[in-house]
Amino acid sequence: MARLTTVSRKPLQLGLIAGAVGTVALNVVTYADMAIRARPPSSMPVEAAGKLAEKIGMPLGNEENSTHHKKGLGALPGFVTGLGTGAAYGLLRSRKDLPLPVAVLGSSVAAMAGSGVPMTALGLTDPRKWPASSWAMDIVPHLAYGAAAAAAYEVITR
Repeated sequence: MARLTTVSRKPLQLGLIAGAVGTVALNVVTYADMAIRARPPSSMPVEAAGKLAEKIGMPLGNEENSTHHKKGLGALPGFVTGLGTGAAYGLLRSRKDLPLPVAVLGSSVAAMAGSGVPMTALGLTDPRKWPASSWAMDIVPHLAYGAAAAAAYEVITR
């Protein structure tokens, strides 16, 4: 018990752990959806990596290497968003008690914005033009993120 008390004083670290759990949940739901519906992975992370590399002048090598670089780089922002959202959640929750549904919804919206806003800013998507199926495909994994992150935080801080 003494160790939990010591650990519970570190909201940033606990939020990172919760964010990691949420990120795993989001990925599981996303890959399950791909498997169930036989849909391909989104090309947006790769496109975003290419656009960002171009903007900052980062060389990606020849065409074959460029594709591999973009695929590797494209996955990283999702992890940064998941961990960053979790860290922010940990800092907020350490100062404010929130009902679990509010915590889940807030985390879900923050993670969704963290991934969607940059894609929109890069001109890769326009959520105003999405059909309901695209919204569902985006909302469901982010709700899984929020639920898993909030639950994990509650478990490790009690």
